[in-house]
Amino acid sequence: MAKEKTVYVCAQCGYESPKWQGRCPACGEWNTFKEMTVRTAKSAPAWGGHGGAEAKPIQLSSVSAEEEPRIDMHDQELNRVLGGGLVPGSLVLIGGEPGIGKSTLLLQTILGLTERRVLYASGEESERQIKLRADRVKAAVGENVYLLCETRIEQILTHCKNIQPELLVIDSIQTMSVEGVESSPGSITQIRESAAALLKYAKENAVPVLIVGHITKQGSIAGPKVLEHIVDAVLQFEGDRHYFYRILRSIKNRFGSTSELGIYEMRAEGLRPVDNPSELLLSQQKQELSGIAITAAIEGVRPFLIETQALVSTAAYGTPQRSATGFDLRRLNMLLAVLEKRVGFKLVQKDVFLNIAGGLRVADTAMDLSVIAAVLSSNVDTAIDSTTCMCGEVGLSGEIRPVSRIEQRIAEAQKLGFRRILVPENNVKGINLKLFHGIDIVPVARVEQALRELFG
Repeated sequence: MAKEKTVYVCAQCGYESPKWQGRCPACGEWNTFKEMTVRTAKSAPAWGGHGGAEAKPIQLSSVSAEEEPRIDMHDQELNRVLGGGLVPGSLVLIGGEPGIGKSTLLLQTILGLTERRVLYASGEESERQIKLRADRVKAAVGENVYLLCETRIEQILTHCKNIQPELLVIDSIQTMSVEGVESSPGSITQIRESAAALLKYAKENAVPVLIVGHITKQGSIAGPKVLEHIVDAVLQFEGDRHYFYRILRSIKNRFGSTSELGIYEMRAEGLRPVDNPSELLLSQQKQELSGIAITAAIEGVRPFLIETQALVSTAAYGTPQRSATGFDLRRLNMLLAVLEKRVGFKLVQKDVFLNIAGGLRVADTAMDLSVIAAVLSSNVDTAIDSTTCMCGEVGLSGEIRPVSRIEQRIAEAQKLGFRRILVPENNVKGINLKLFHGIDIVPVARVEQALRELFG
């Protein structure tokens, strides 16, 4: 009979200790040990080789390395983030905030795979709720999609043997449990053992498995850190629920690049992939307004133009306010200090509000130049030419530093009809200006030079 024992497991990395410790010796985090009761039965581990056979060492040269055909998900944004499609036998984890659209994305994706047999196992919703969502996204439900409302991993894998699905979806991993573990669903041990069992099934049967994962208040995926180590790919679905746009990022991908990005638009009938996000992120108003600057940004490997909005007003109270939405507030304070020290504009007694249009959060340092331009435009109440965009990183001494992928940024601005773009002077040396017709490339070396080009 199996014996029970009490161990302490780190919630961050999954490290086990026979006694409680204040600091985890593996990951260094404080107060992360949780008490767990586990069985010590002499059973096979969750991951123990293919087909239950004993693993034997083989020569690396004898291993076949042929490229397996990827599964087309009929979603160009999802295919891009996955690296060209879903790899057979892979384990993919999709995380995101509650209500952001994880289940909607997976449901409308599997409903579009009419040529493959799919098993959708849900531990959070009933069959009726899933059917109502399928009707809302207005997708034709075929005979190849099977629903299973079950939280026990053993029962799900038993149904997999009978149905023989070509794709398995688990929604969500925090609701799943393994019968041999004496702890509640969502605990560290249950998540780890459930993920290991799904990994074993995926590798042995060459069936891809998509897992939905919850996130914590800090934005990290709930459960032990070992969950992210077990899976082959980790996708983060993020965005502001008050806006329409959602971003699908690749945090980890063993079969592709982690710099890819997918953009969706949330509608009443589901998520719509955005082919050209630049046209949606730019306002279509014809009247030129002060405090608006357009920047050519890069998110992942994808270029698009973003509208930077700034508002500068006299402080109504003694302490001026500094507020930024979609941009790092500390970097905004640094740019305001550069603007005051190097250019001579006094903003000490001014409130400064900055907003990145569309609800996006962009970390590209090439936005520095557009932030300074938008702030100064609002301060002097002078509009920037709507056919001008810019990109460049601003240093503490007021110099404009070069940015990456300058050709892609210029090409995106040229495609959308911009007539002039301000770029760092050092970037011009490495590009062929003859390739870009109809757009004037203006090299700038310092902030004051860029402002003279914009405002005269």
